Amino acid sequence: MRVVSWFTCLMITVLNTFGQQRKTENLLVIGWDGVRWEEIFAGVDSVIMTDAAFTRRPAAMHSQFWSDTVAERRKKLFPFFWSVLARDGQLYGNRTIGNKVDVANPYNLTCPGFTETLVGYADPAVNSNRTVYNNNSNVLEFMDKQKALKGQIAVFAMSNLFDYILNKPRTGLMISCDTDKVYRSEPEFRLLNEMSELAPRPFGERPDVVTYFEAKEYLRLAHPRVLYLEMGETDDYAHAGNYDFYVSTLHSQEAMIASLWKYIQSIPQYKDKTTLLIACDHGRGDAVKSQWTSHGPAIKDSKDIFILAMGPDTPALGEMGAGTSTASGAPMASGTQLYQGQIAATLARFLGLEYKAEHPVLPPIESLFKK
Repeated sequence: MRVVSWFTCLMITVLNTFGQQRKTENLLVIGWDGVRWEEIFAGVDSVIMTDAAFTRRPAAMHSQFWSDTVAERRKKLFPFFWSVLARDGQLYGNRTIGNKVDVANPYNLTCPGFTETLVGYADPAVNSNRTVYNNNSNVLEFMDKQKALKGQIAVFAMSNLFDYILNKPRTGLMISCDTDKVYRSEPEFRLLNEMSELAPRPFGERPDVVTYFEAKEYLRLAHPRVLYLEMGETDDYAHAGNYDFYVSTLHSQEAMIASLWKYIQSIPQYKDKTTLLIACDHGRGDAVKSQWTSHGPAIKDSKDIFILAMGPDTPALGEMGAGTSTASGAPMASGTQLYQGQIAATLARFLGLEYKAEHPVLPPIESLFKK
């Protein structure tokens, strides 16, 4: 009787601490470099699409992606998001209906953005894209220190900034970015390493499709509990002022995410036990249409970002509005303003952990968790 009473008390303590027993055992996190919230929630932009300075093939883009209604237009560009995520997950950042997600740092740049995401707050010392090892501890490092997760974290990224953001020499995390090889014996990685070495690099870094297949094969063969995948060609094509390629890349990469999610659901370790979270590092200009190519402290609306999430512990509320879910009318526990820095503690919370560090940590996004 005493044993039952002790166990009951323990379970009550756990449930009070974490709301209810978590079902998430794995995480798939997508860092999507430089993706605008405007396309996520409204589809292709008619002004940019018809501007000859940015779009070379407007007729082809109109044929493939245009619709007179926002609902159809965004679904043409992002079919997985608007048929699956919008049904089974939560989507934050549609400012046209009063839902705001911002970067907390004032720089609106890649390194400060991904640092804020993974460290959990906006460190004013991280104010550029310089390759300097980050002294802050990060949430992936924190996870790797947990006995059950040791060696179960994997990072695949286009940009070599991640070696510095995550301080690879200090943390010893499994990170493959840009020119890195994956040192495994399987023939799949011998082929992928050769592809990475020989693939054209129009922007000076490893193509996202190679990074994607490296991550997918690593998941298949090594079964990590936490997989972080960063893709960056969207940012590159936007900086190049090529809206055709930017939009085409958005569409194909969303298809990669959908394919990876479908694959995950075919594996017993991951099926119905994995939470997917997608976010970007910064937004881009829109108030001045020509500034869609750029971001930074001088472009104020490039602080505007989005967060998408879906998993067994997340209520299926769909697109979130000003204080409520537009799908269900249910109130949002966290209000209408979220910040990028909340992602770190949120990821830890999904795995039943409270992220603690030597630096400030923004709180998790409470509305992503079932009560």
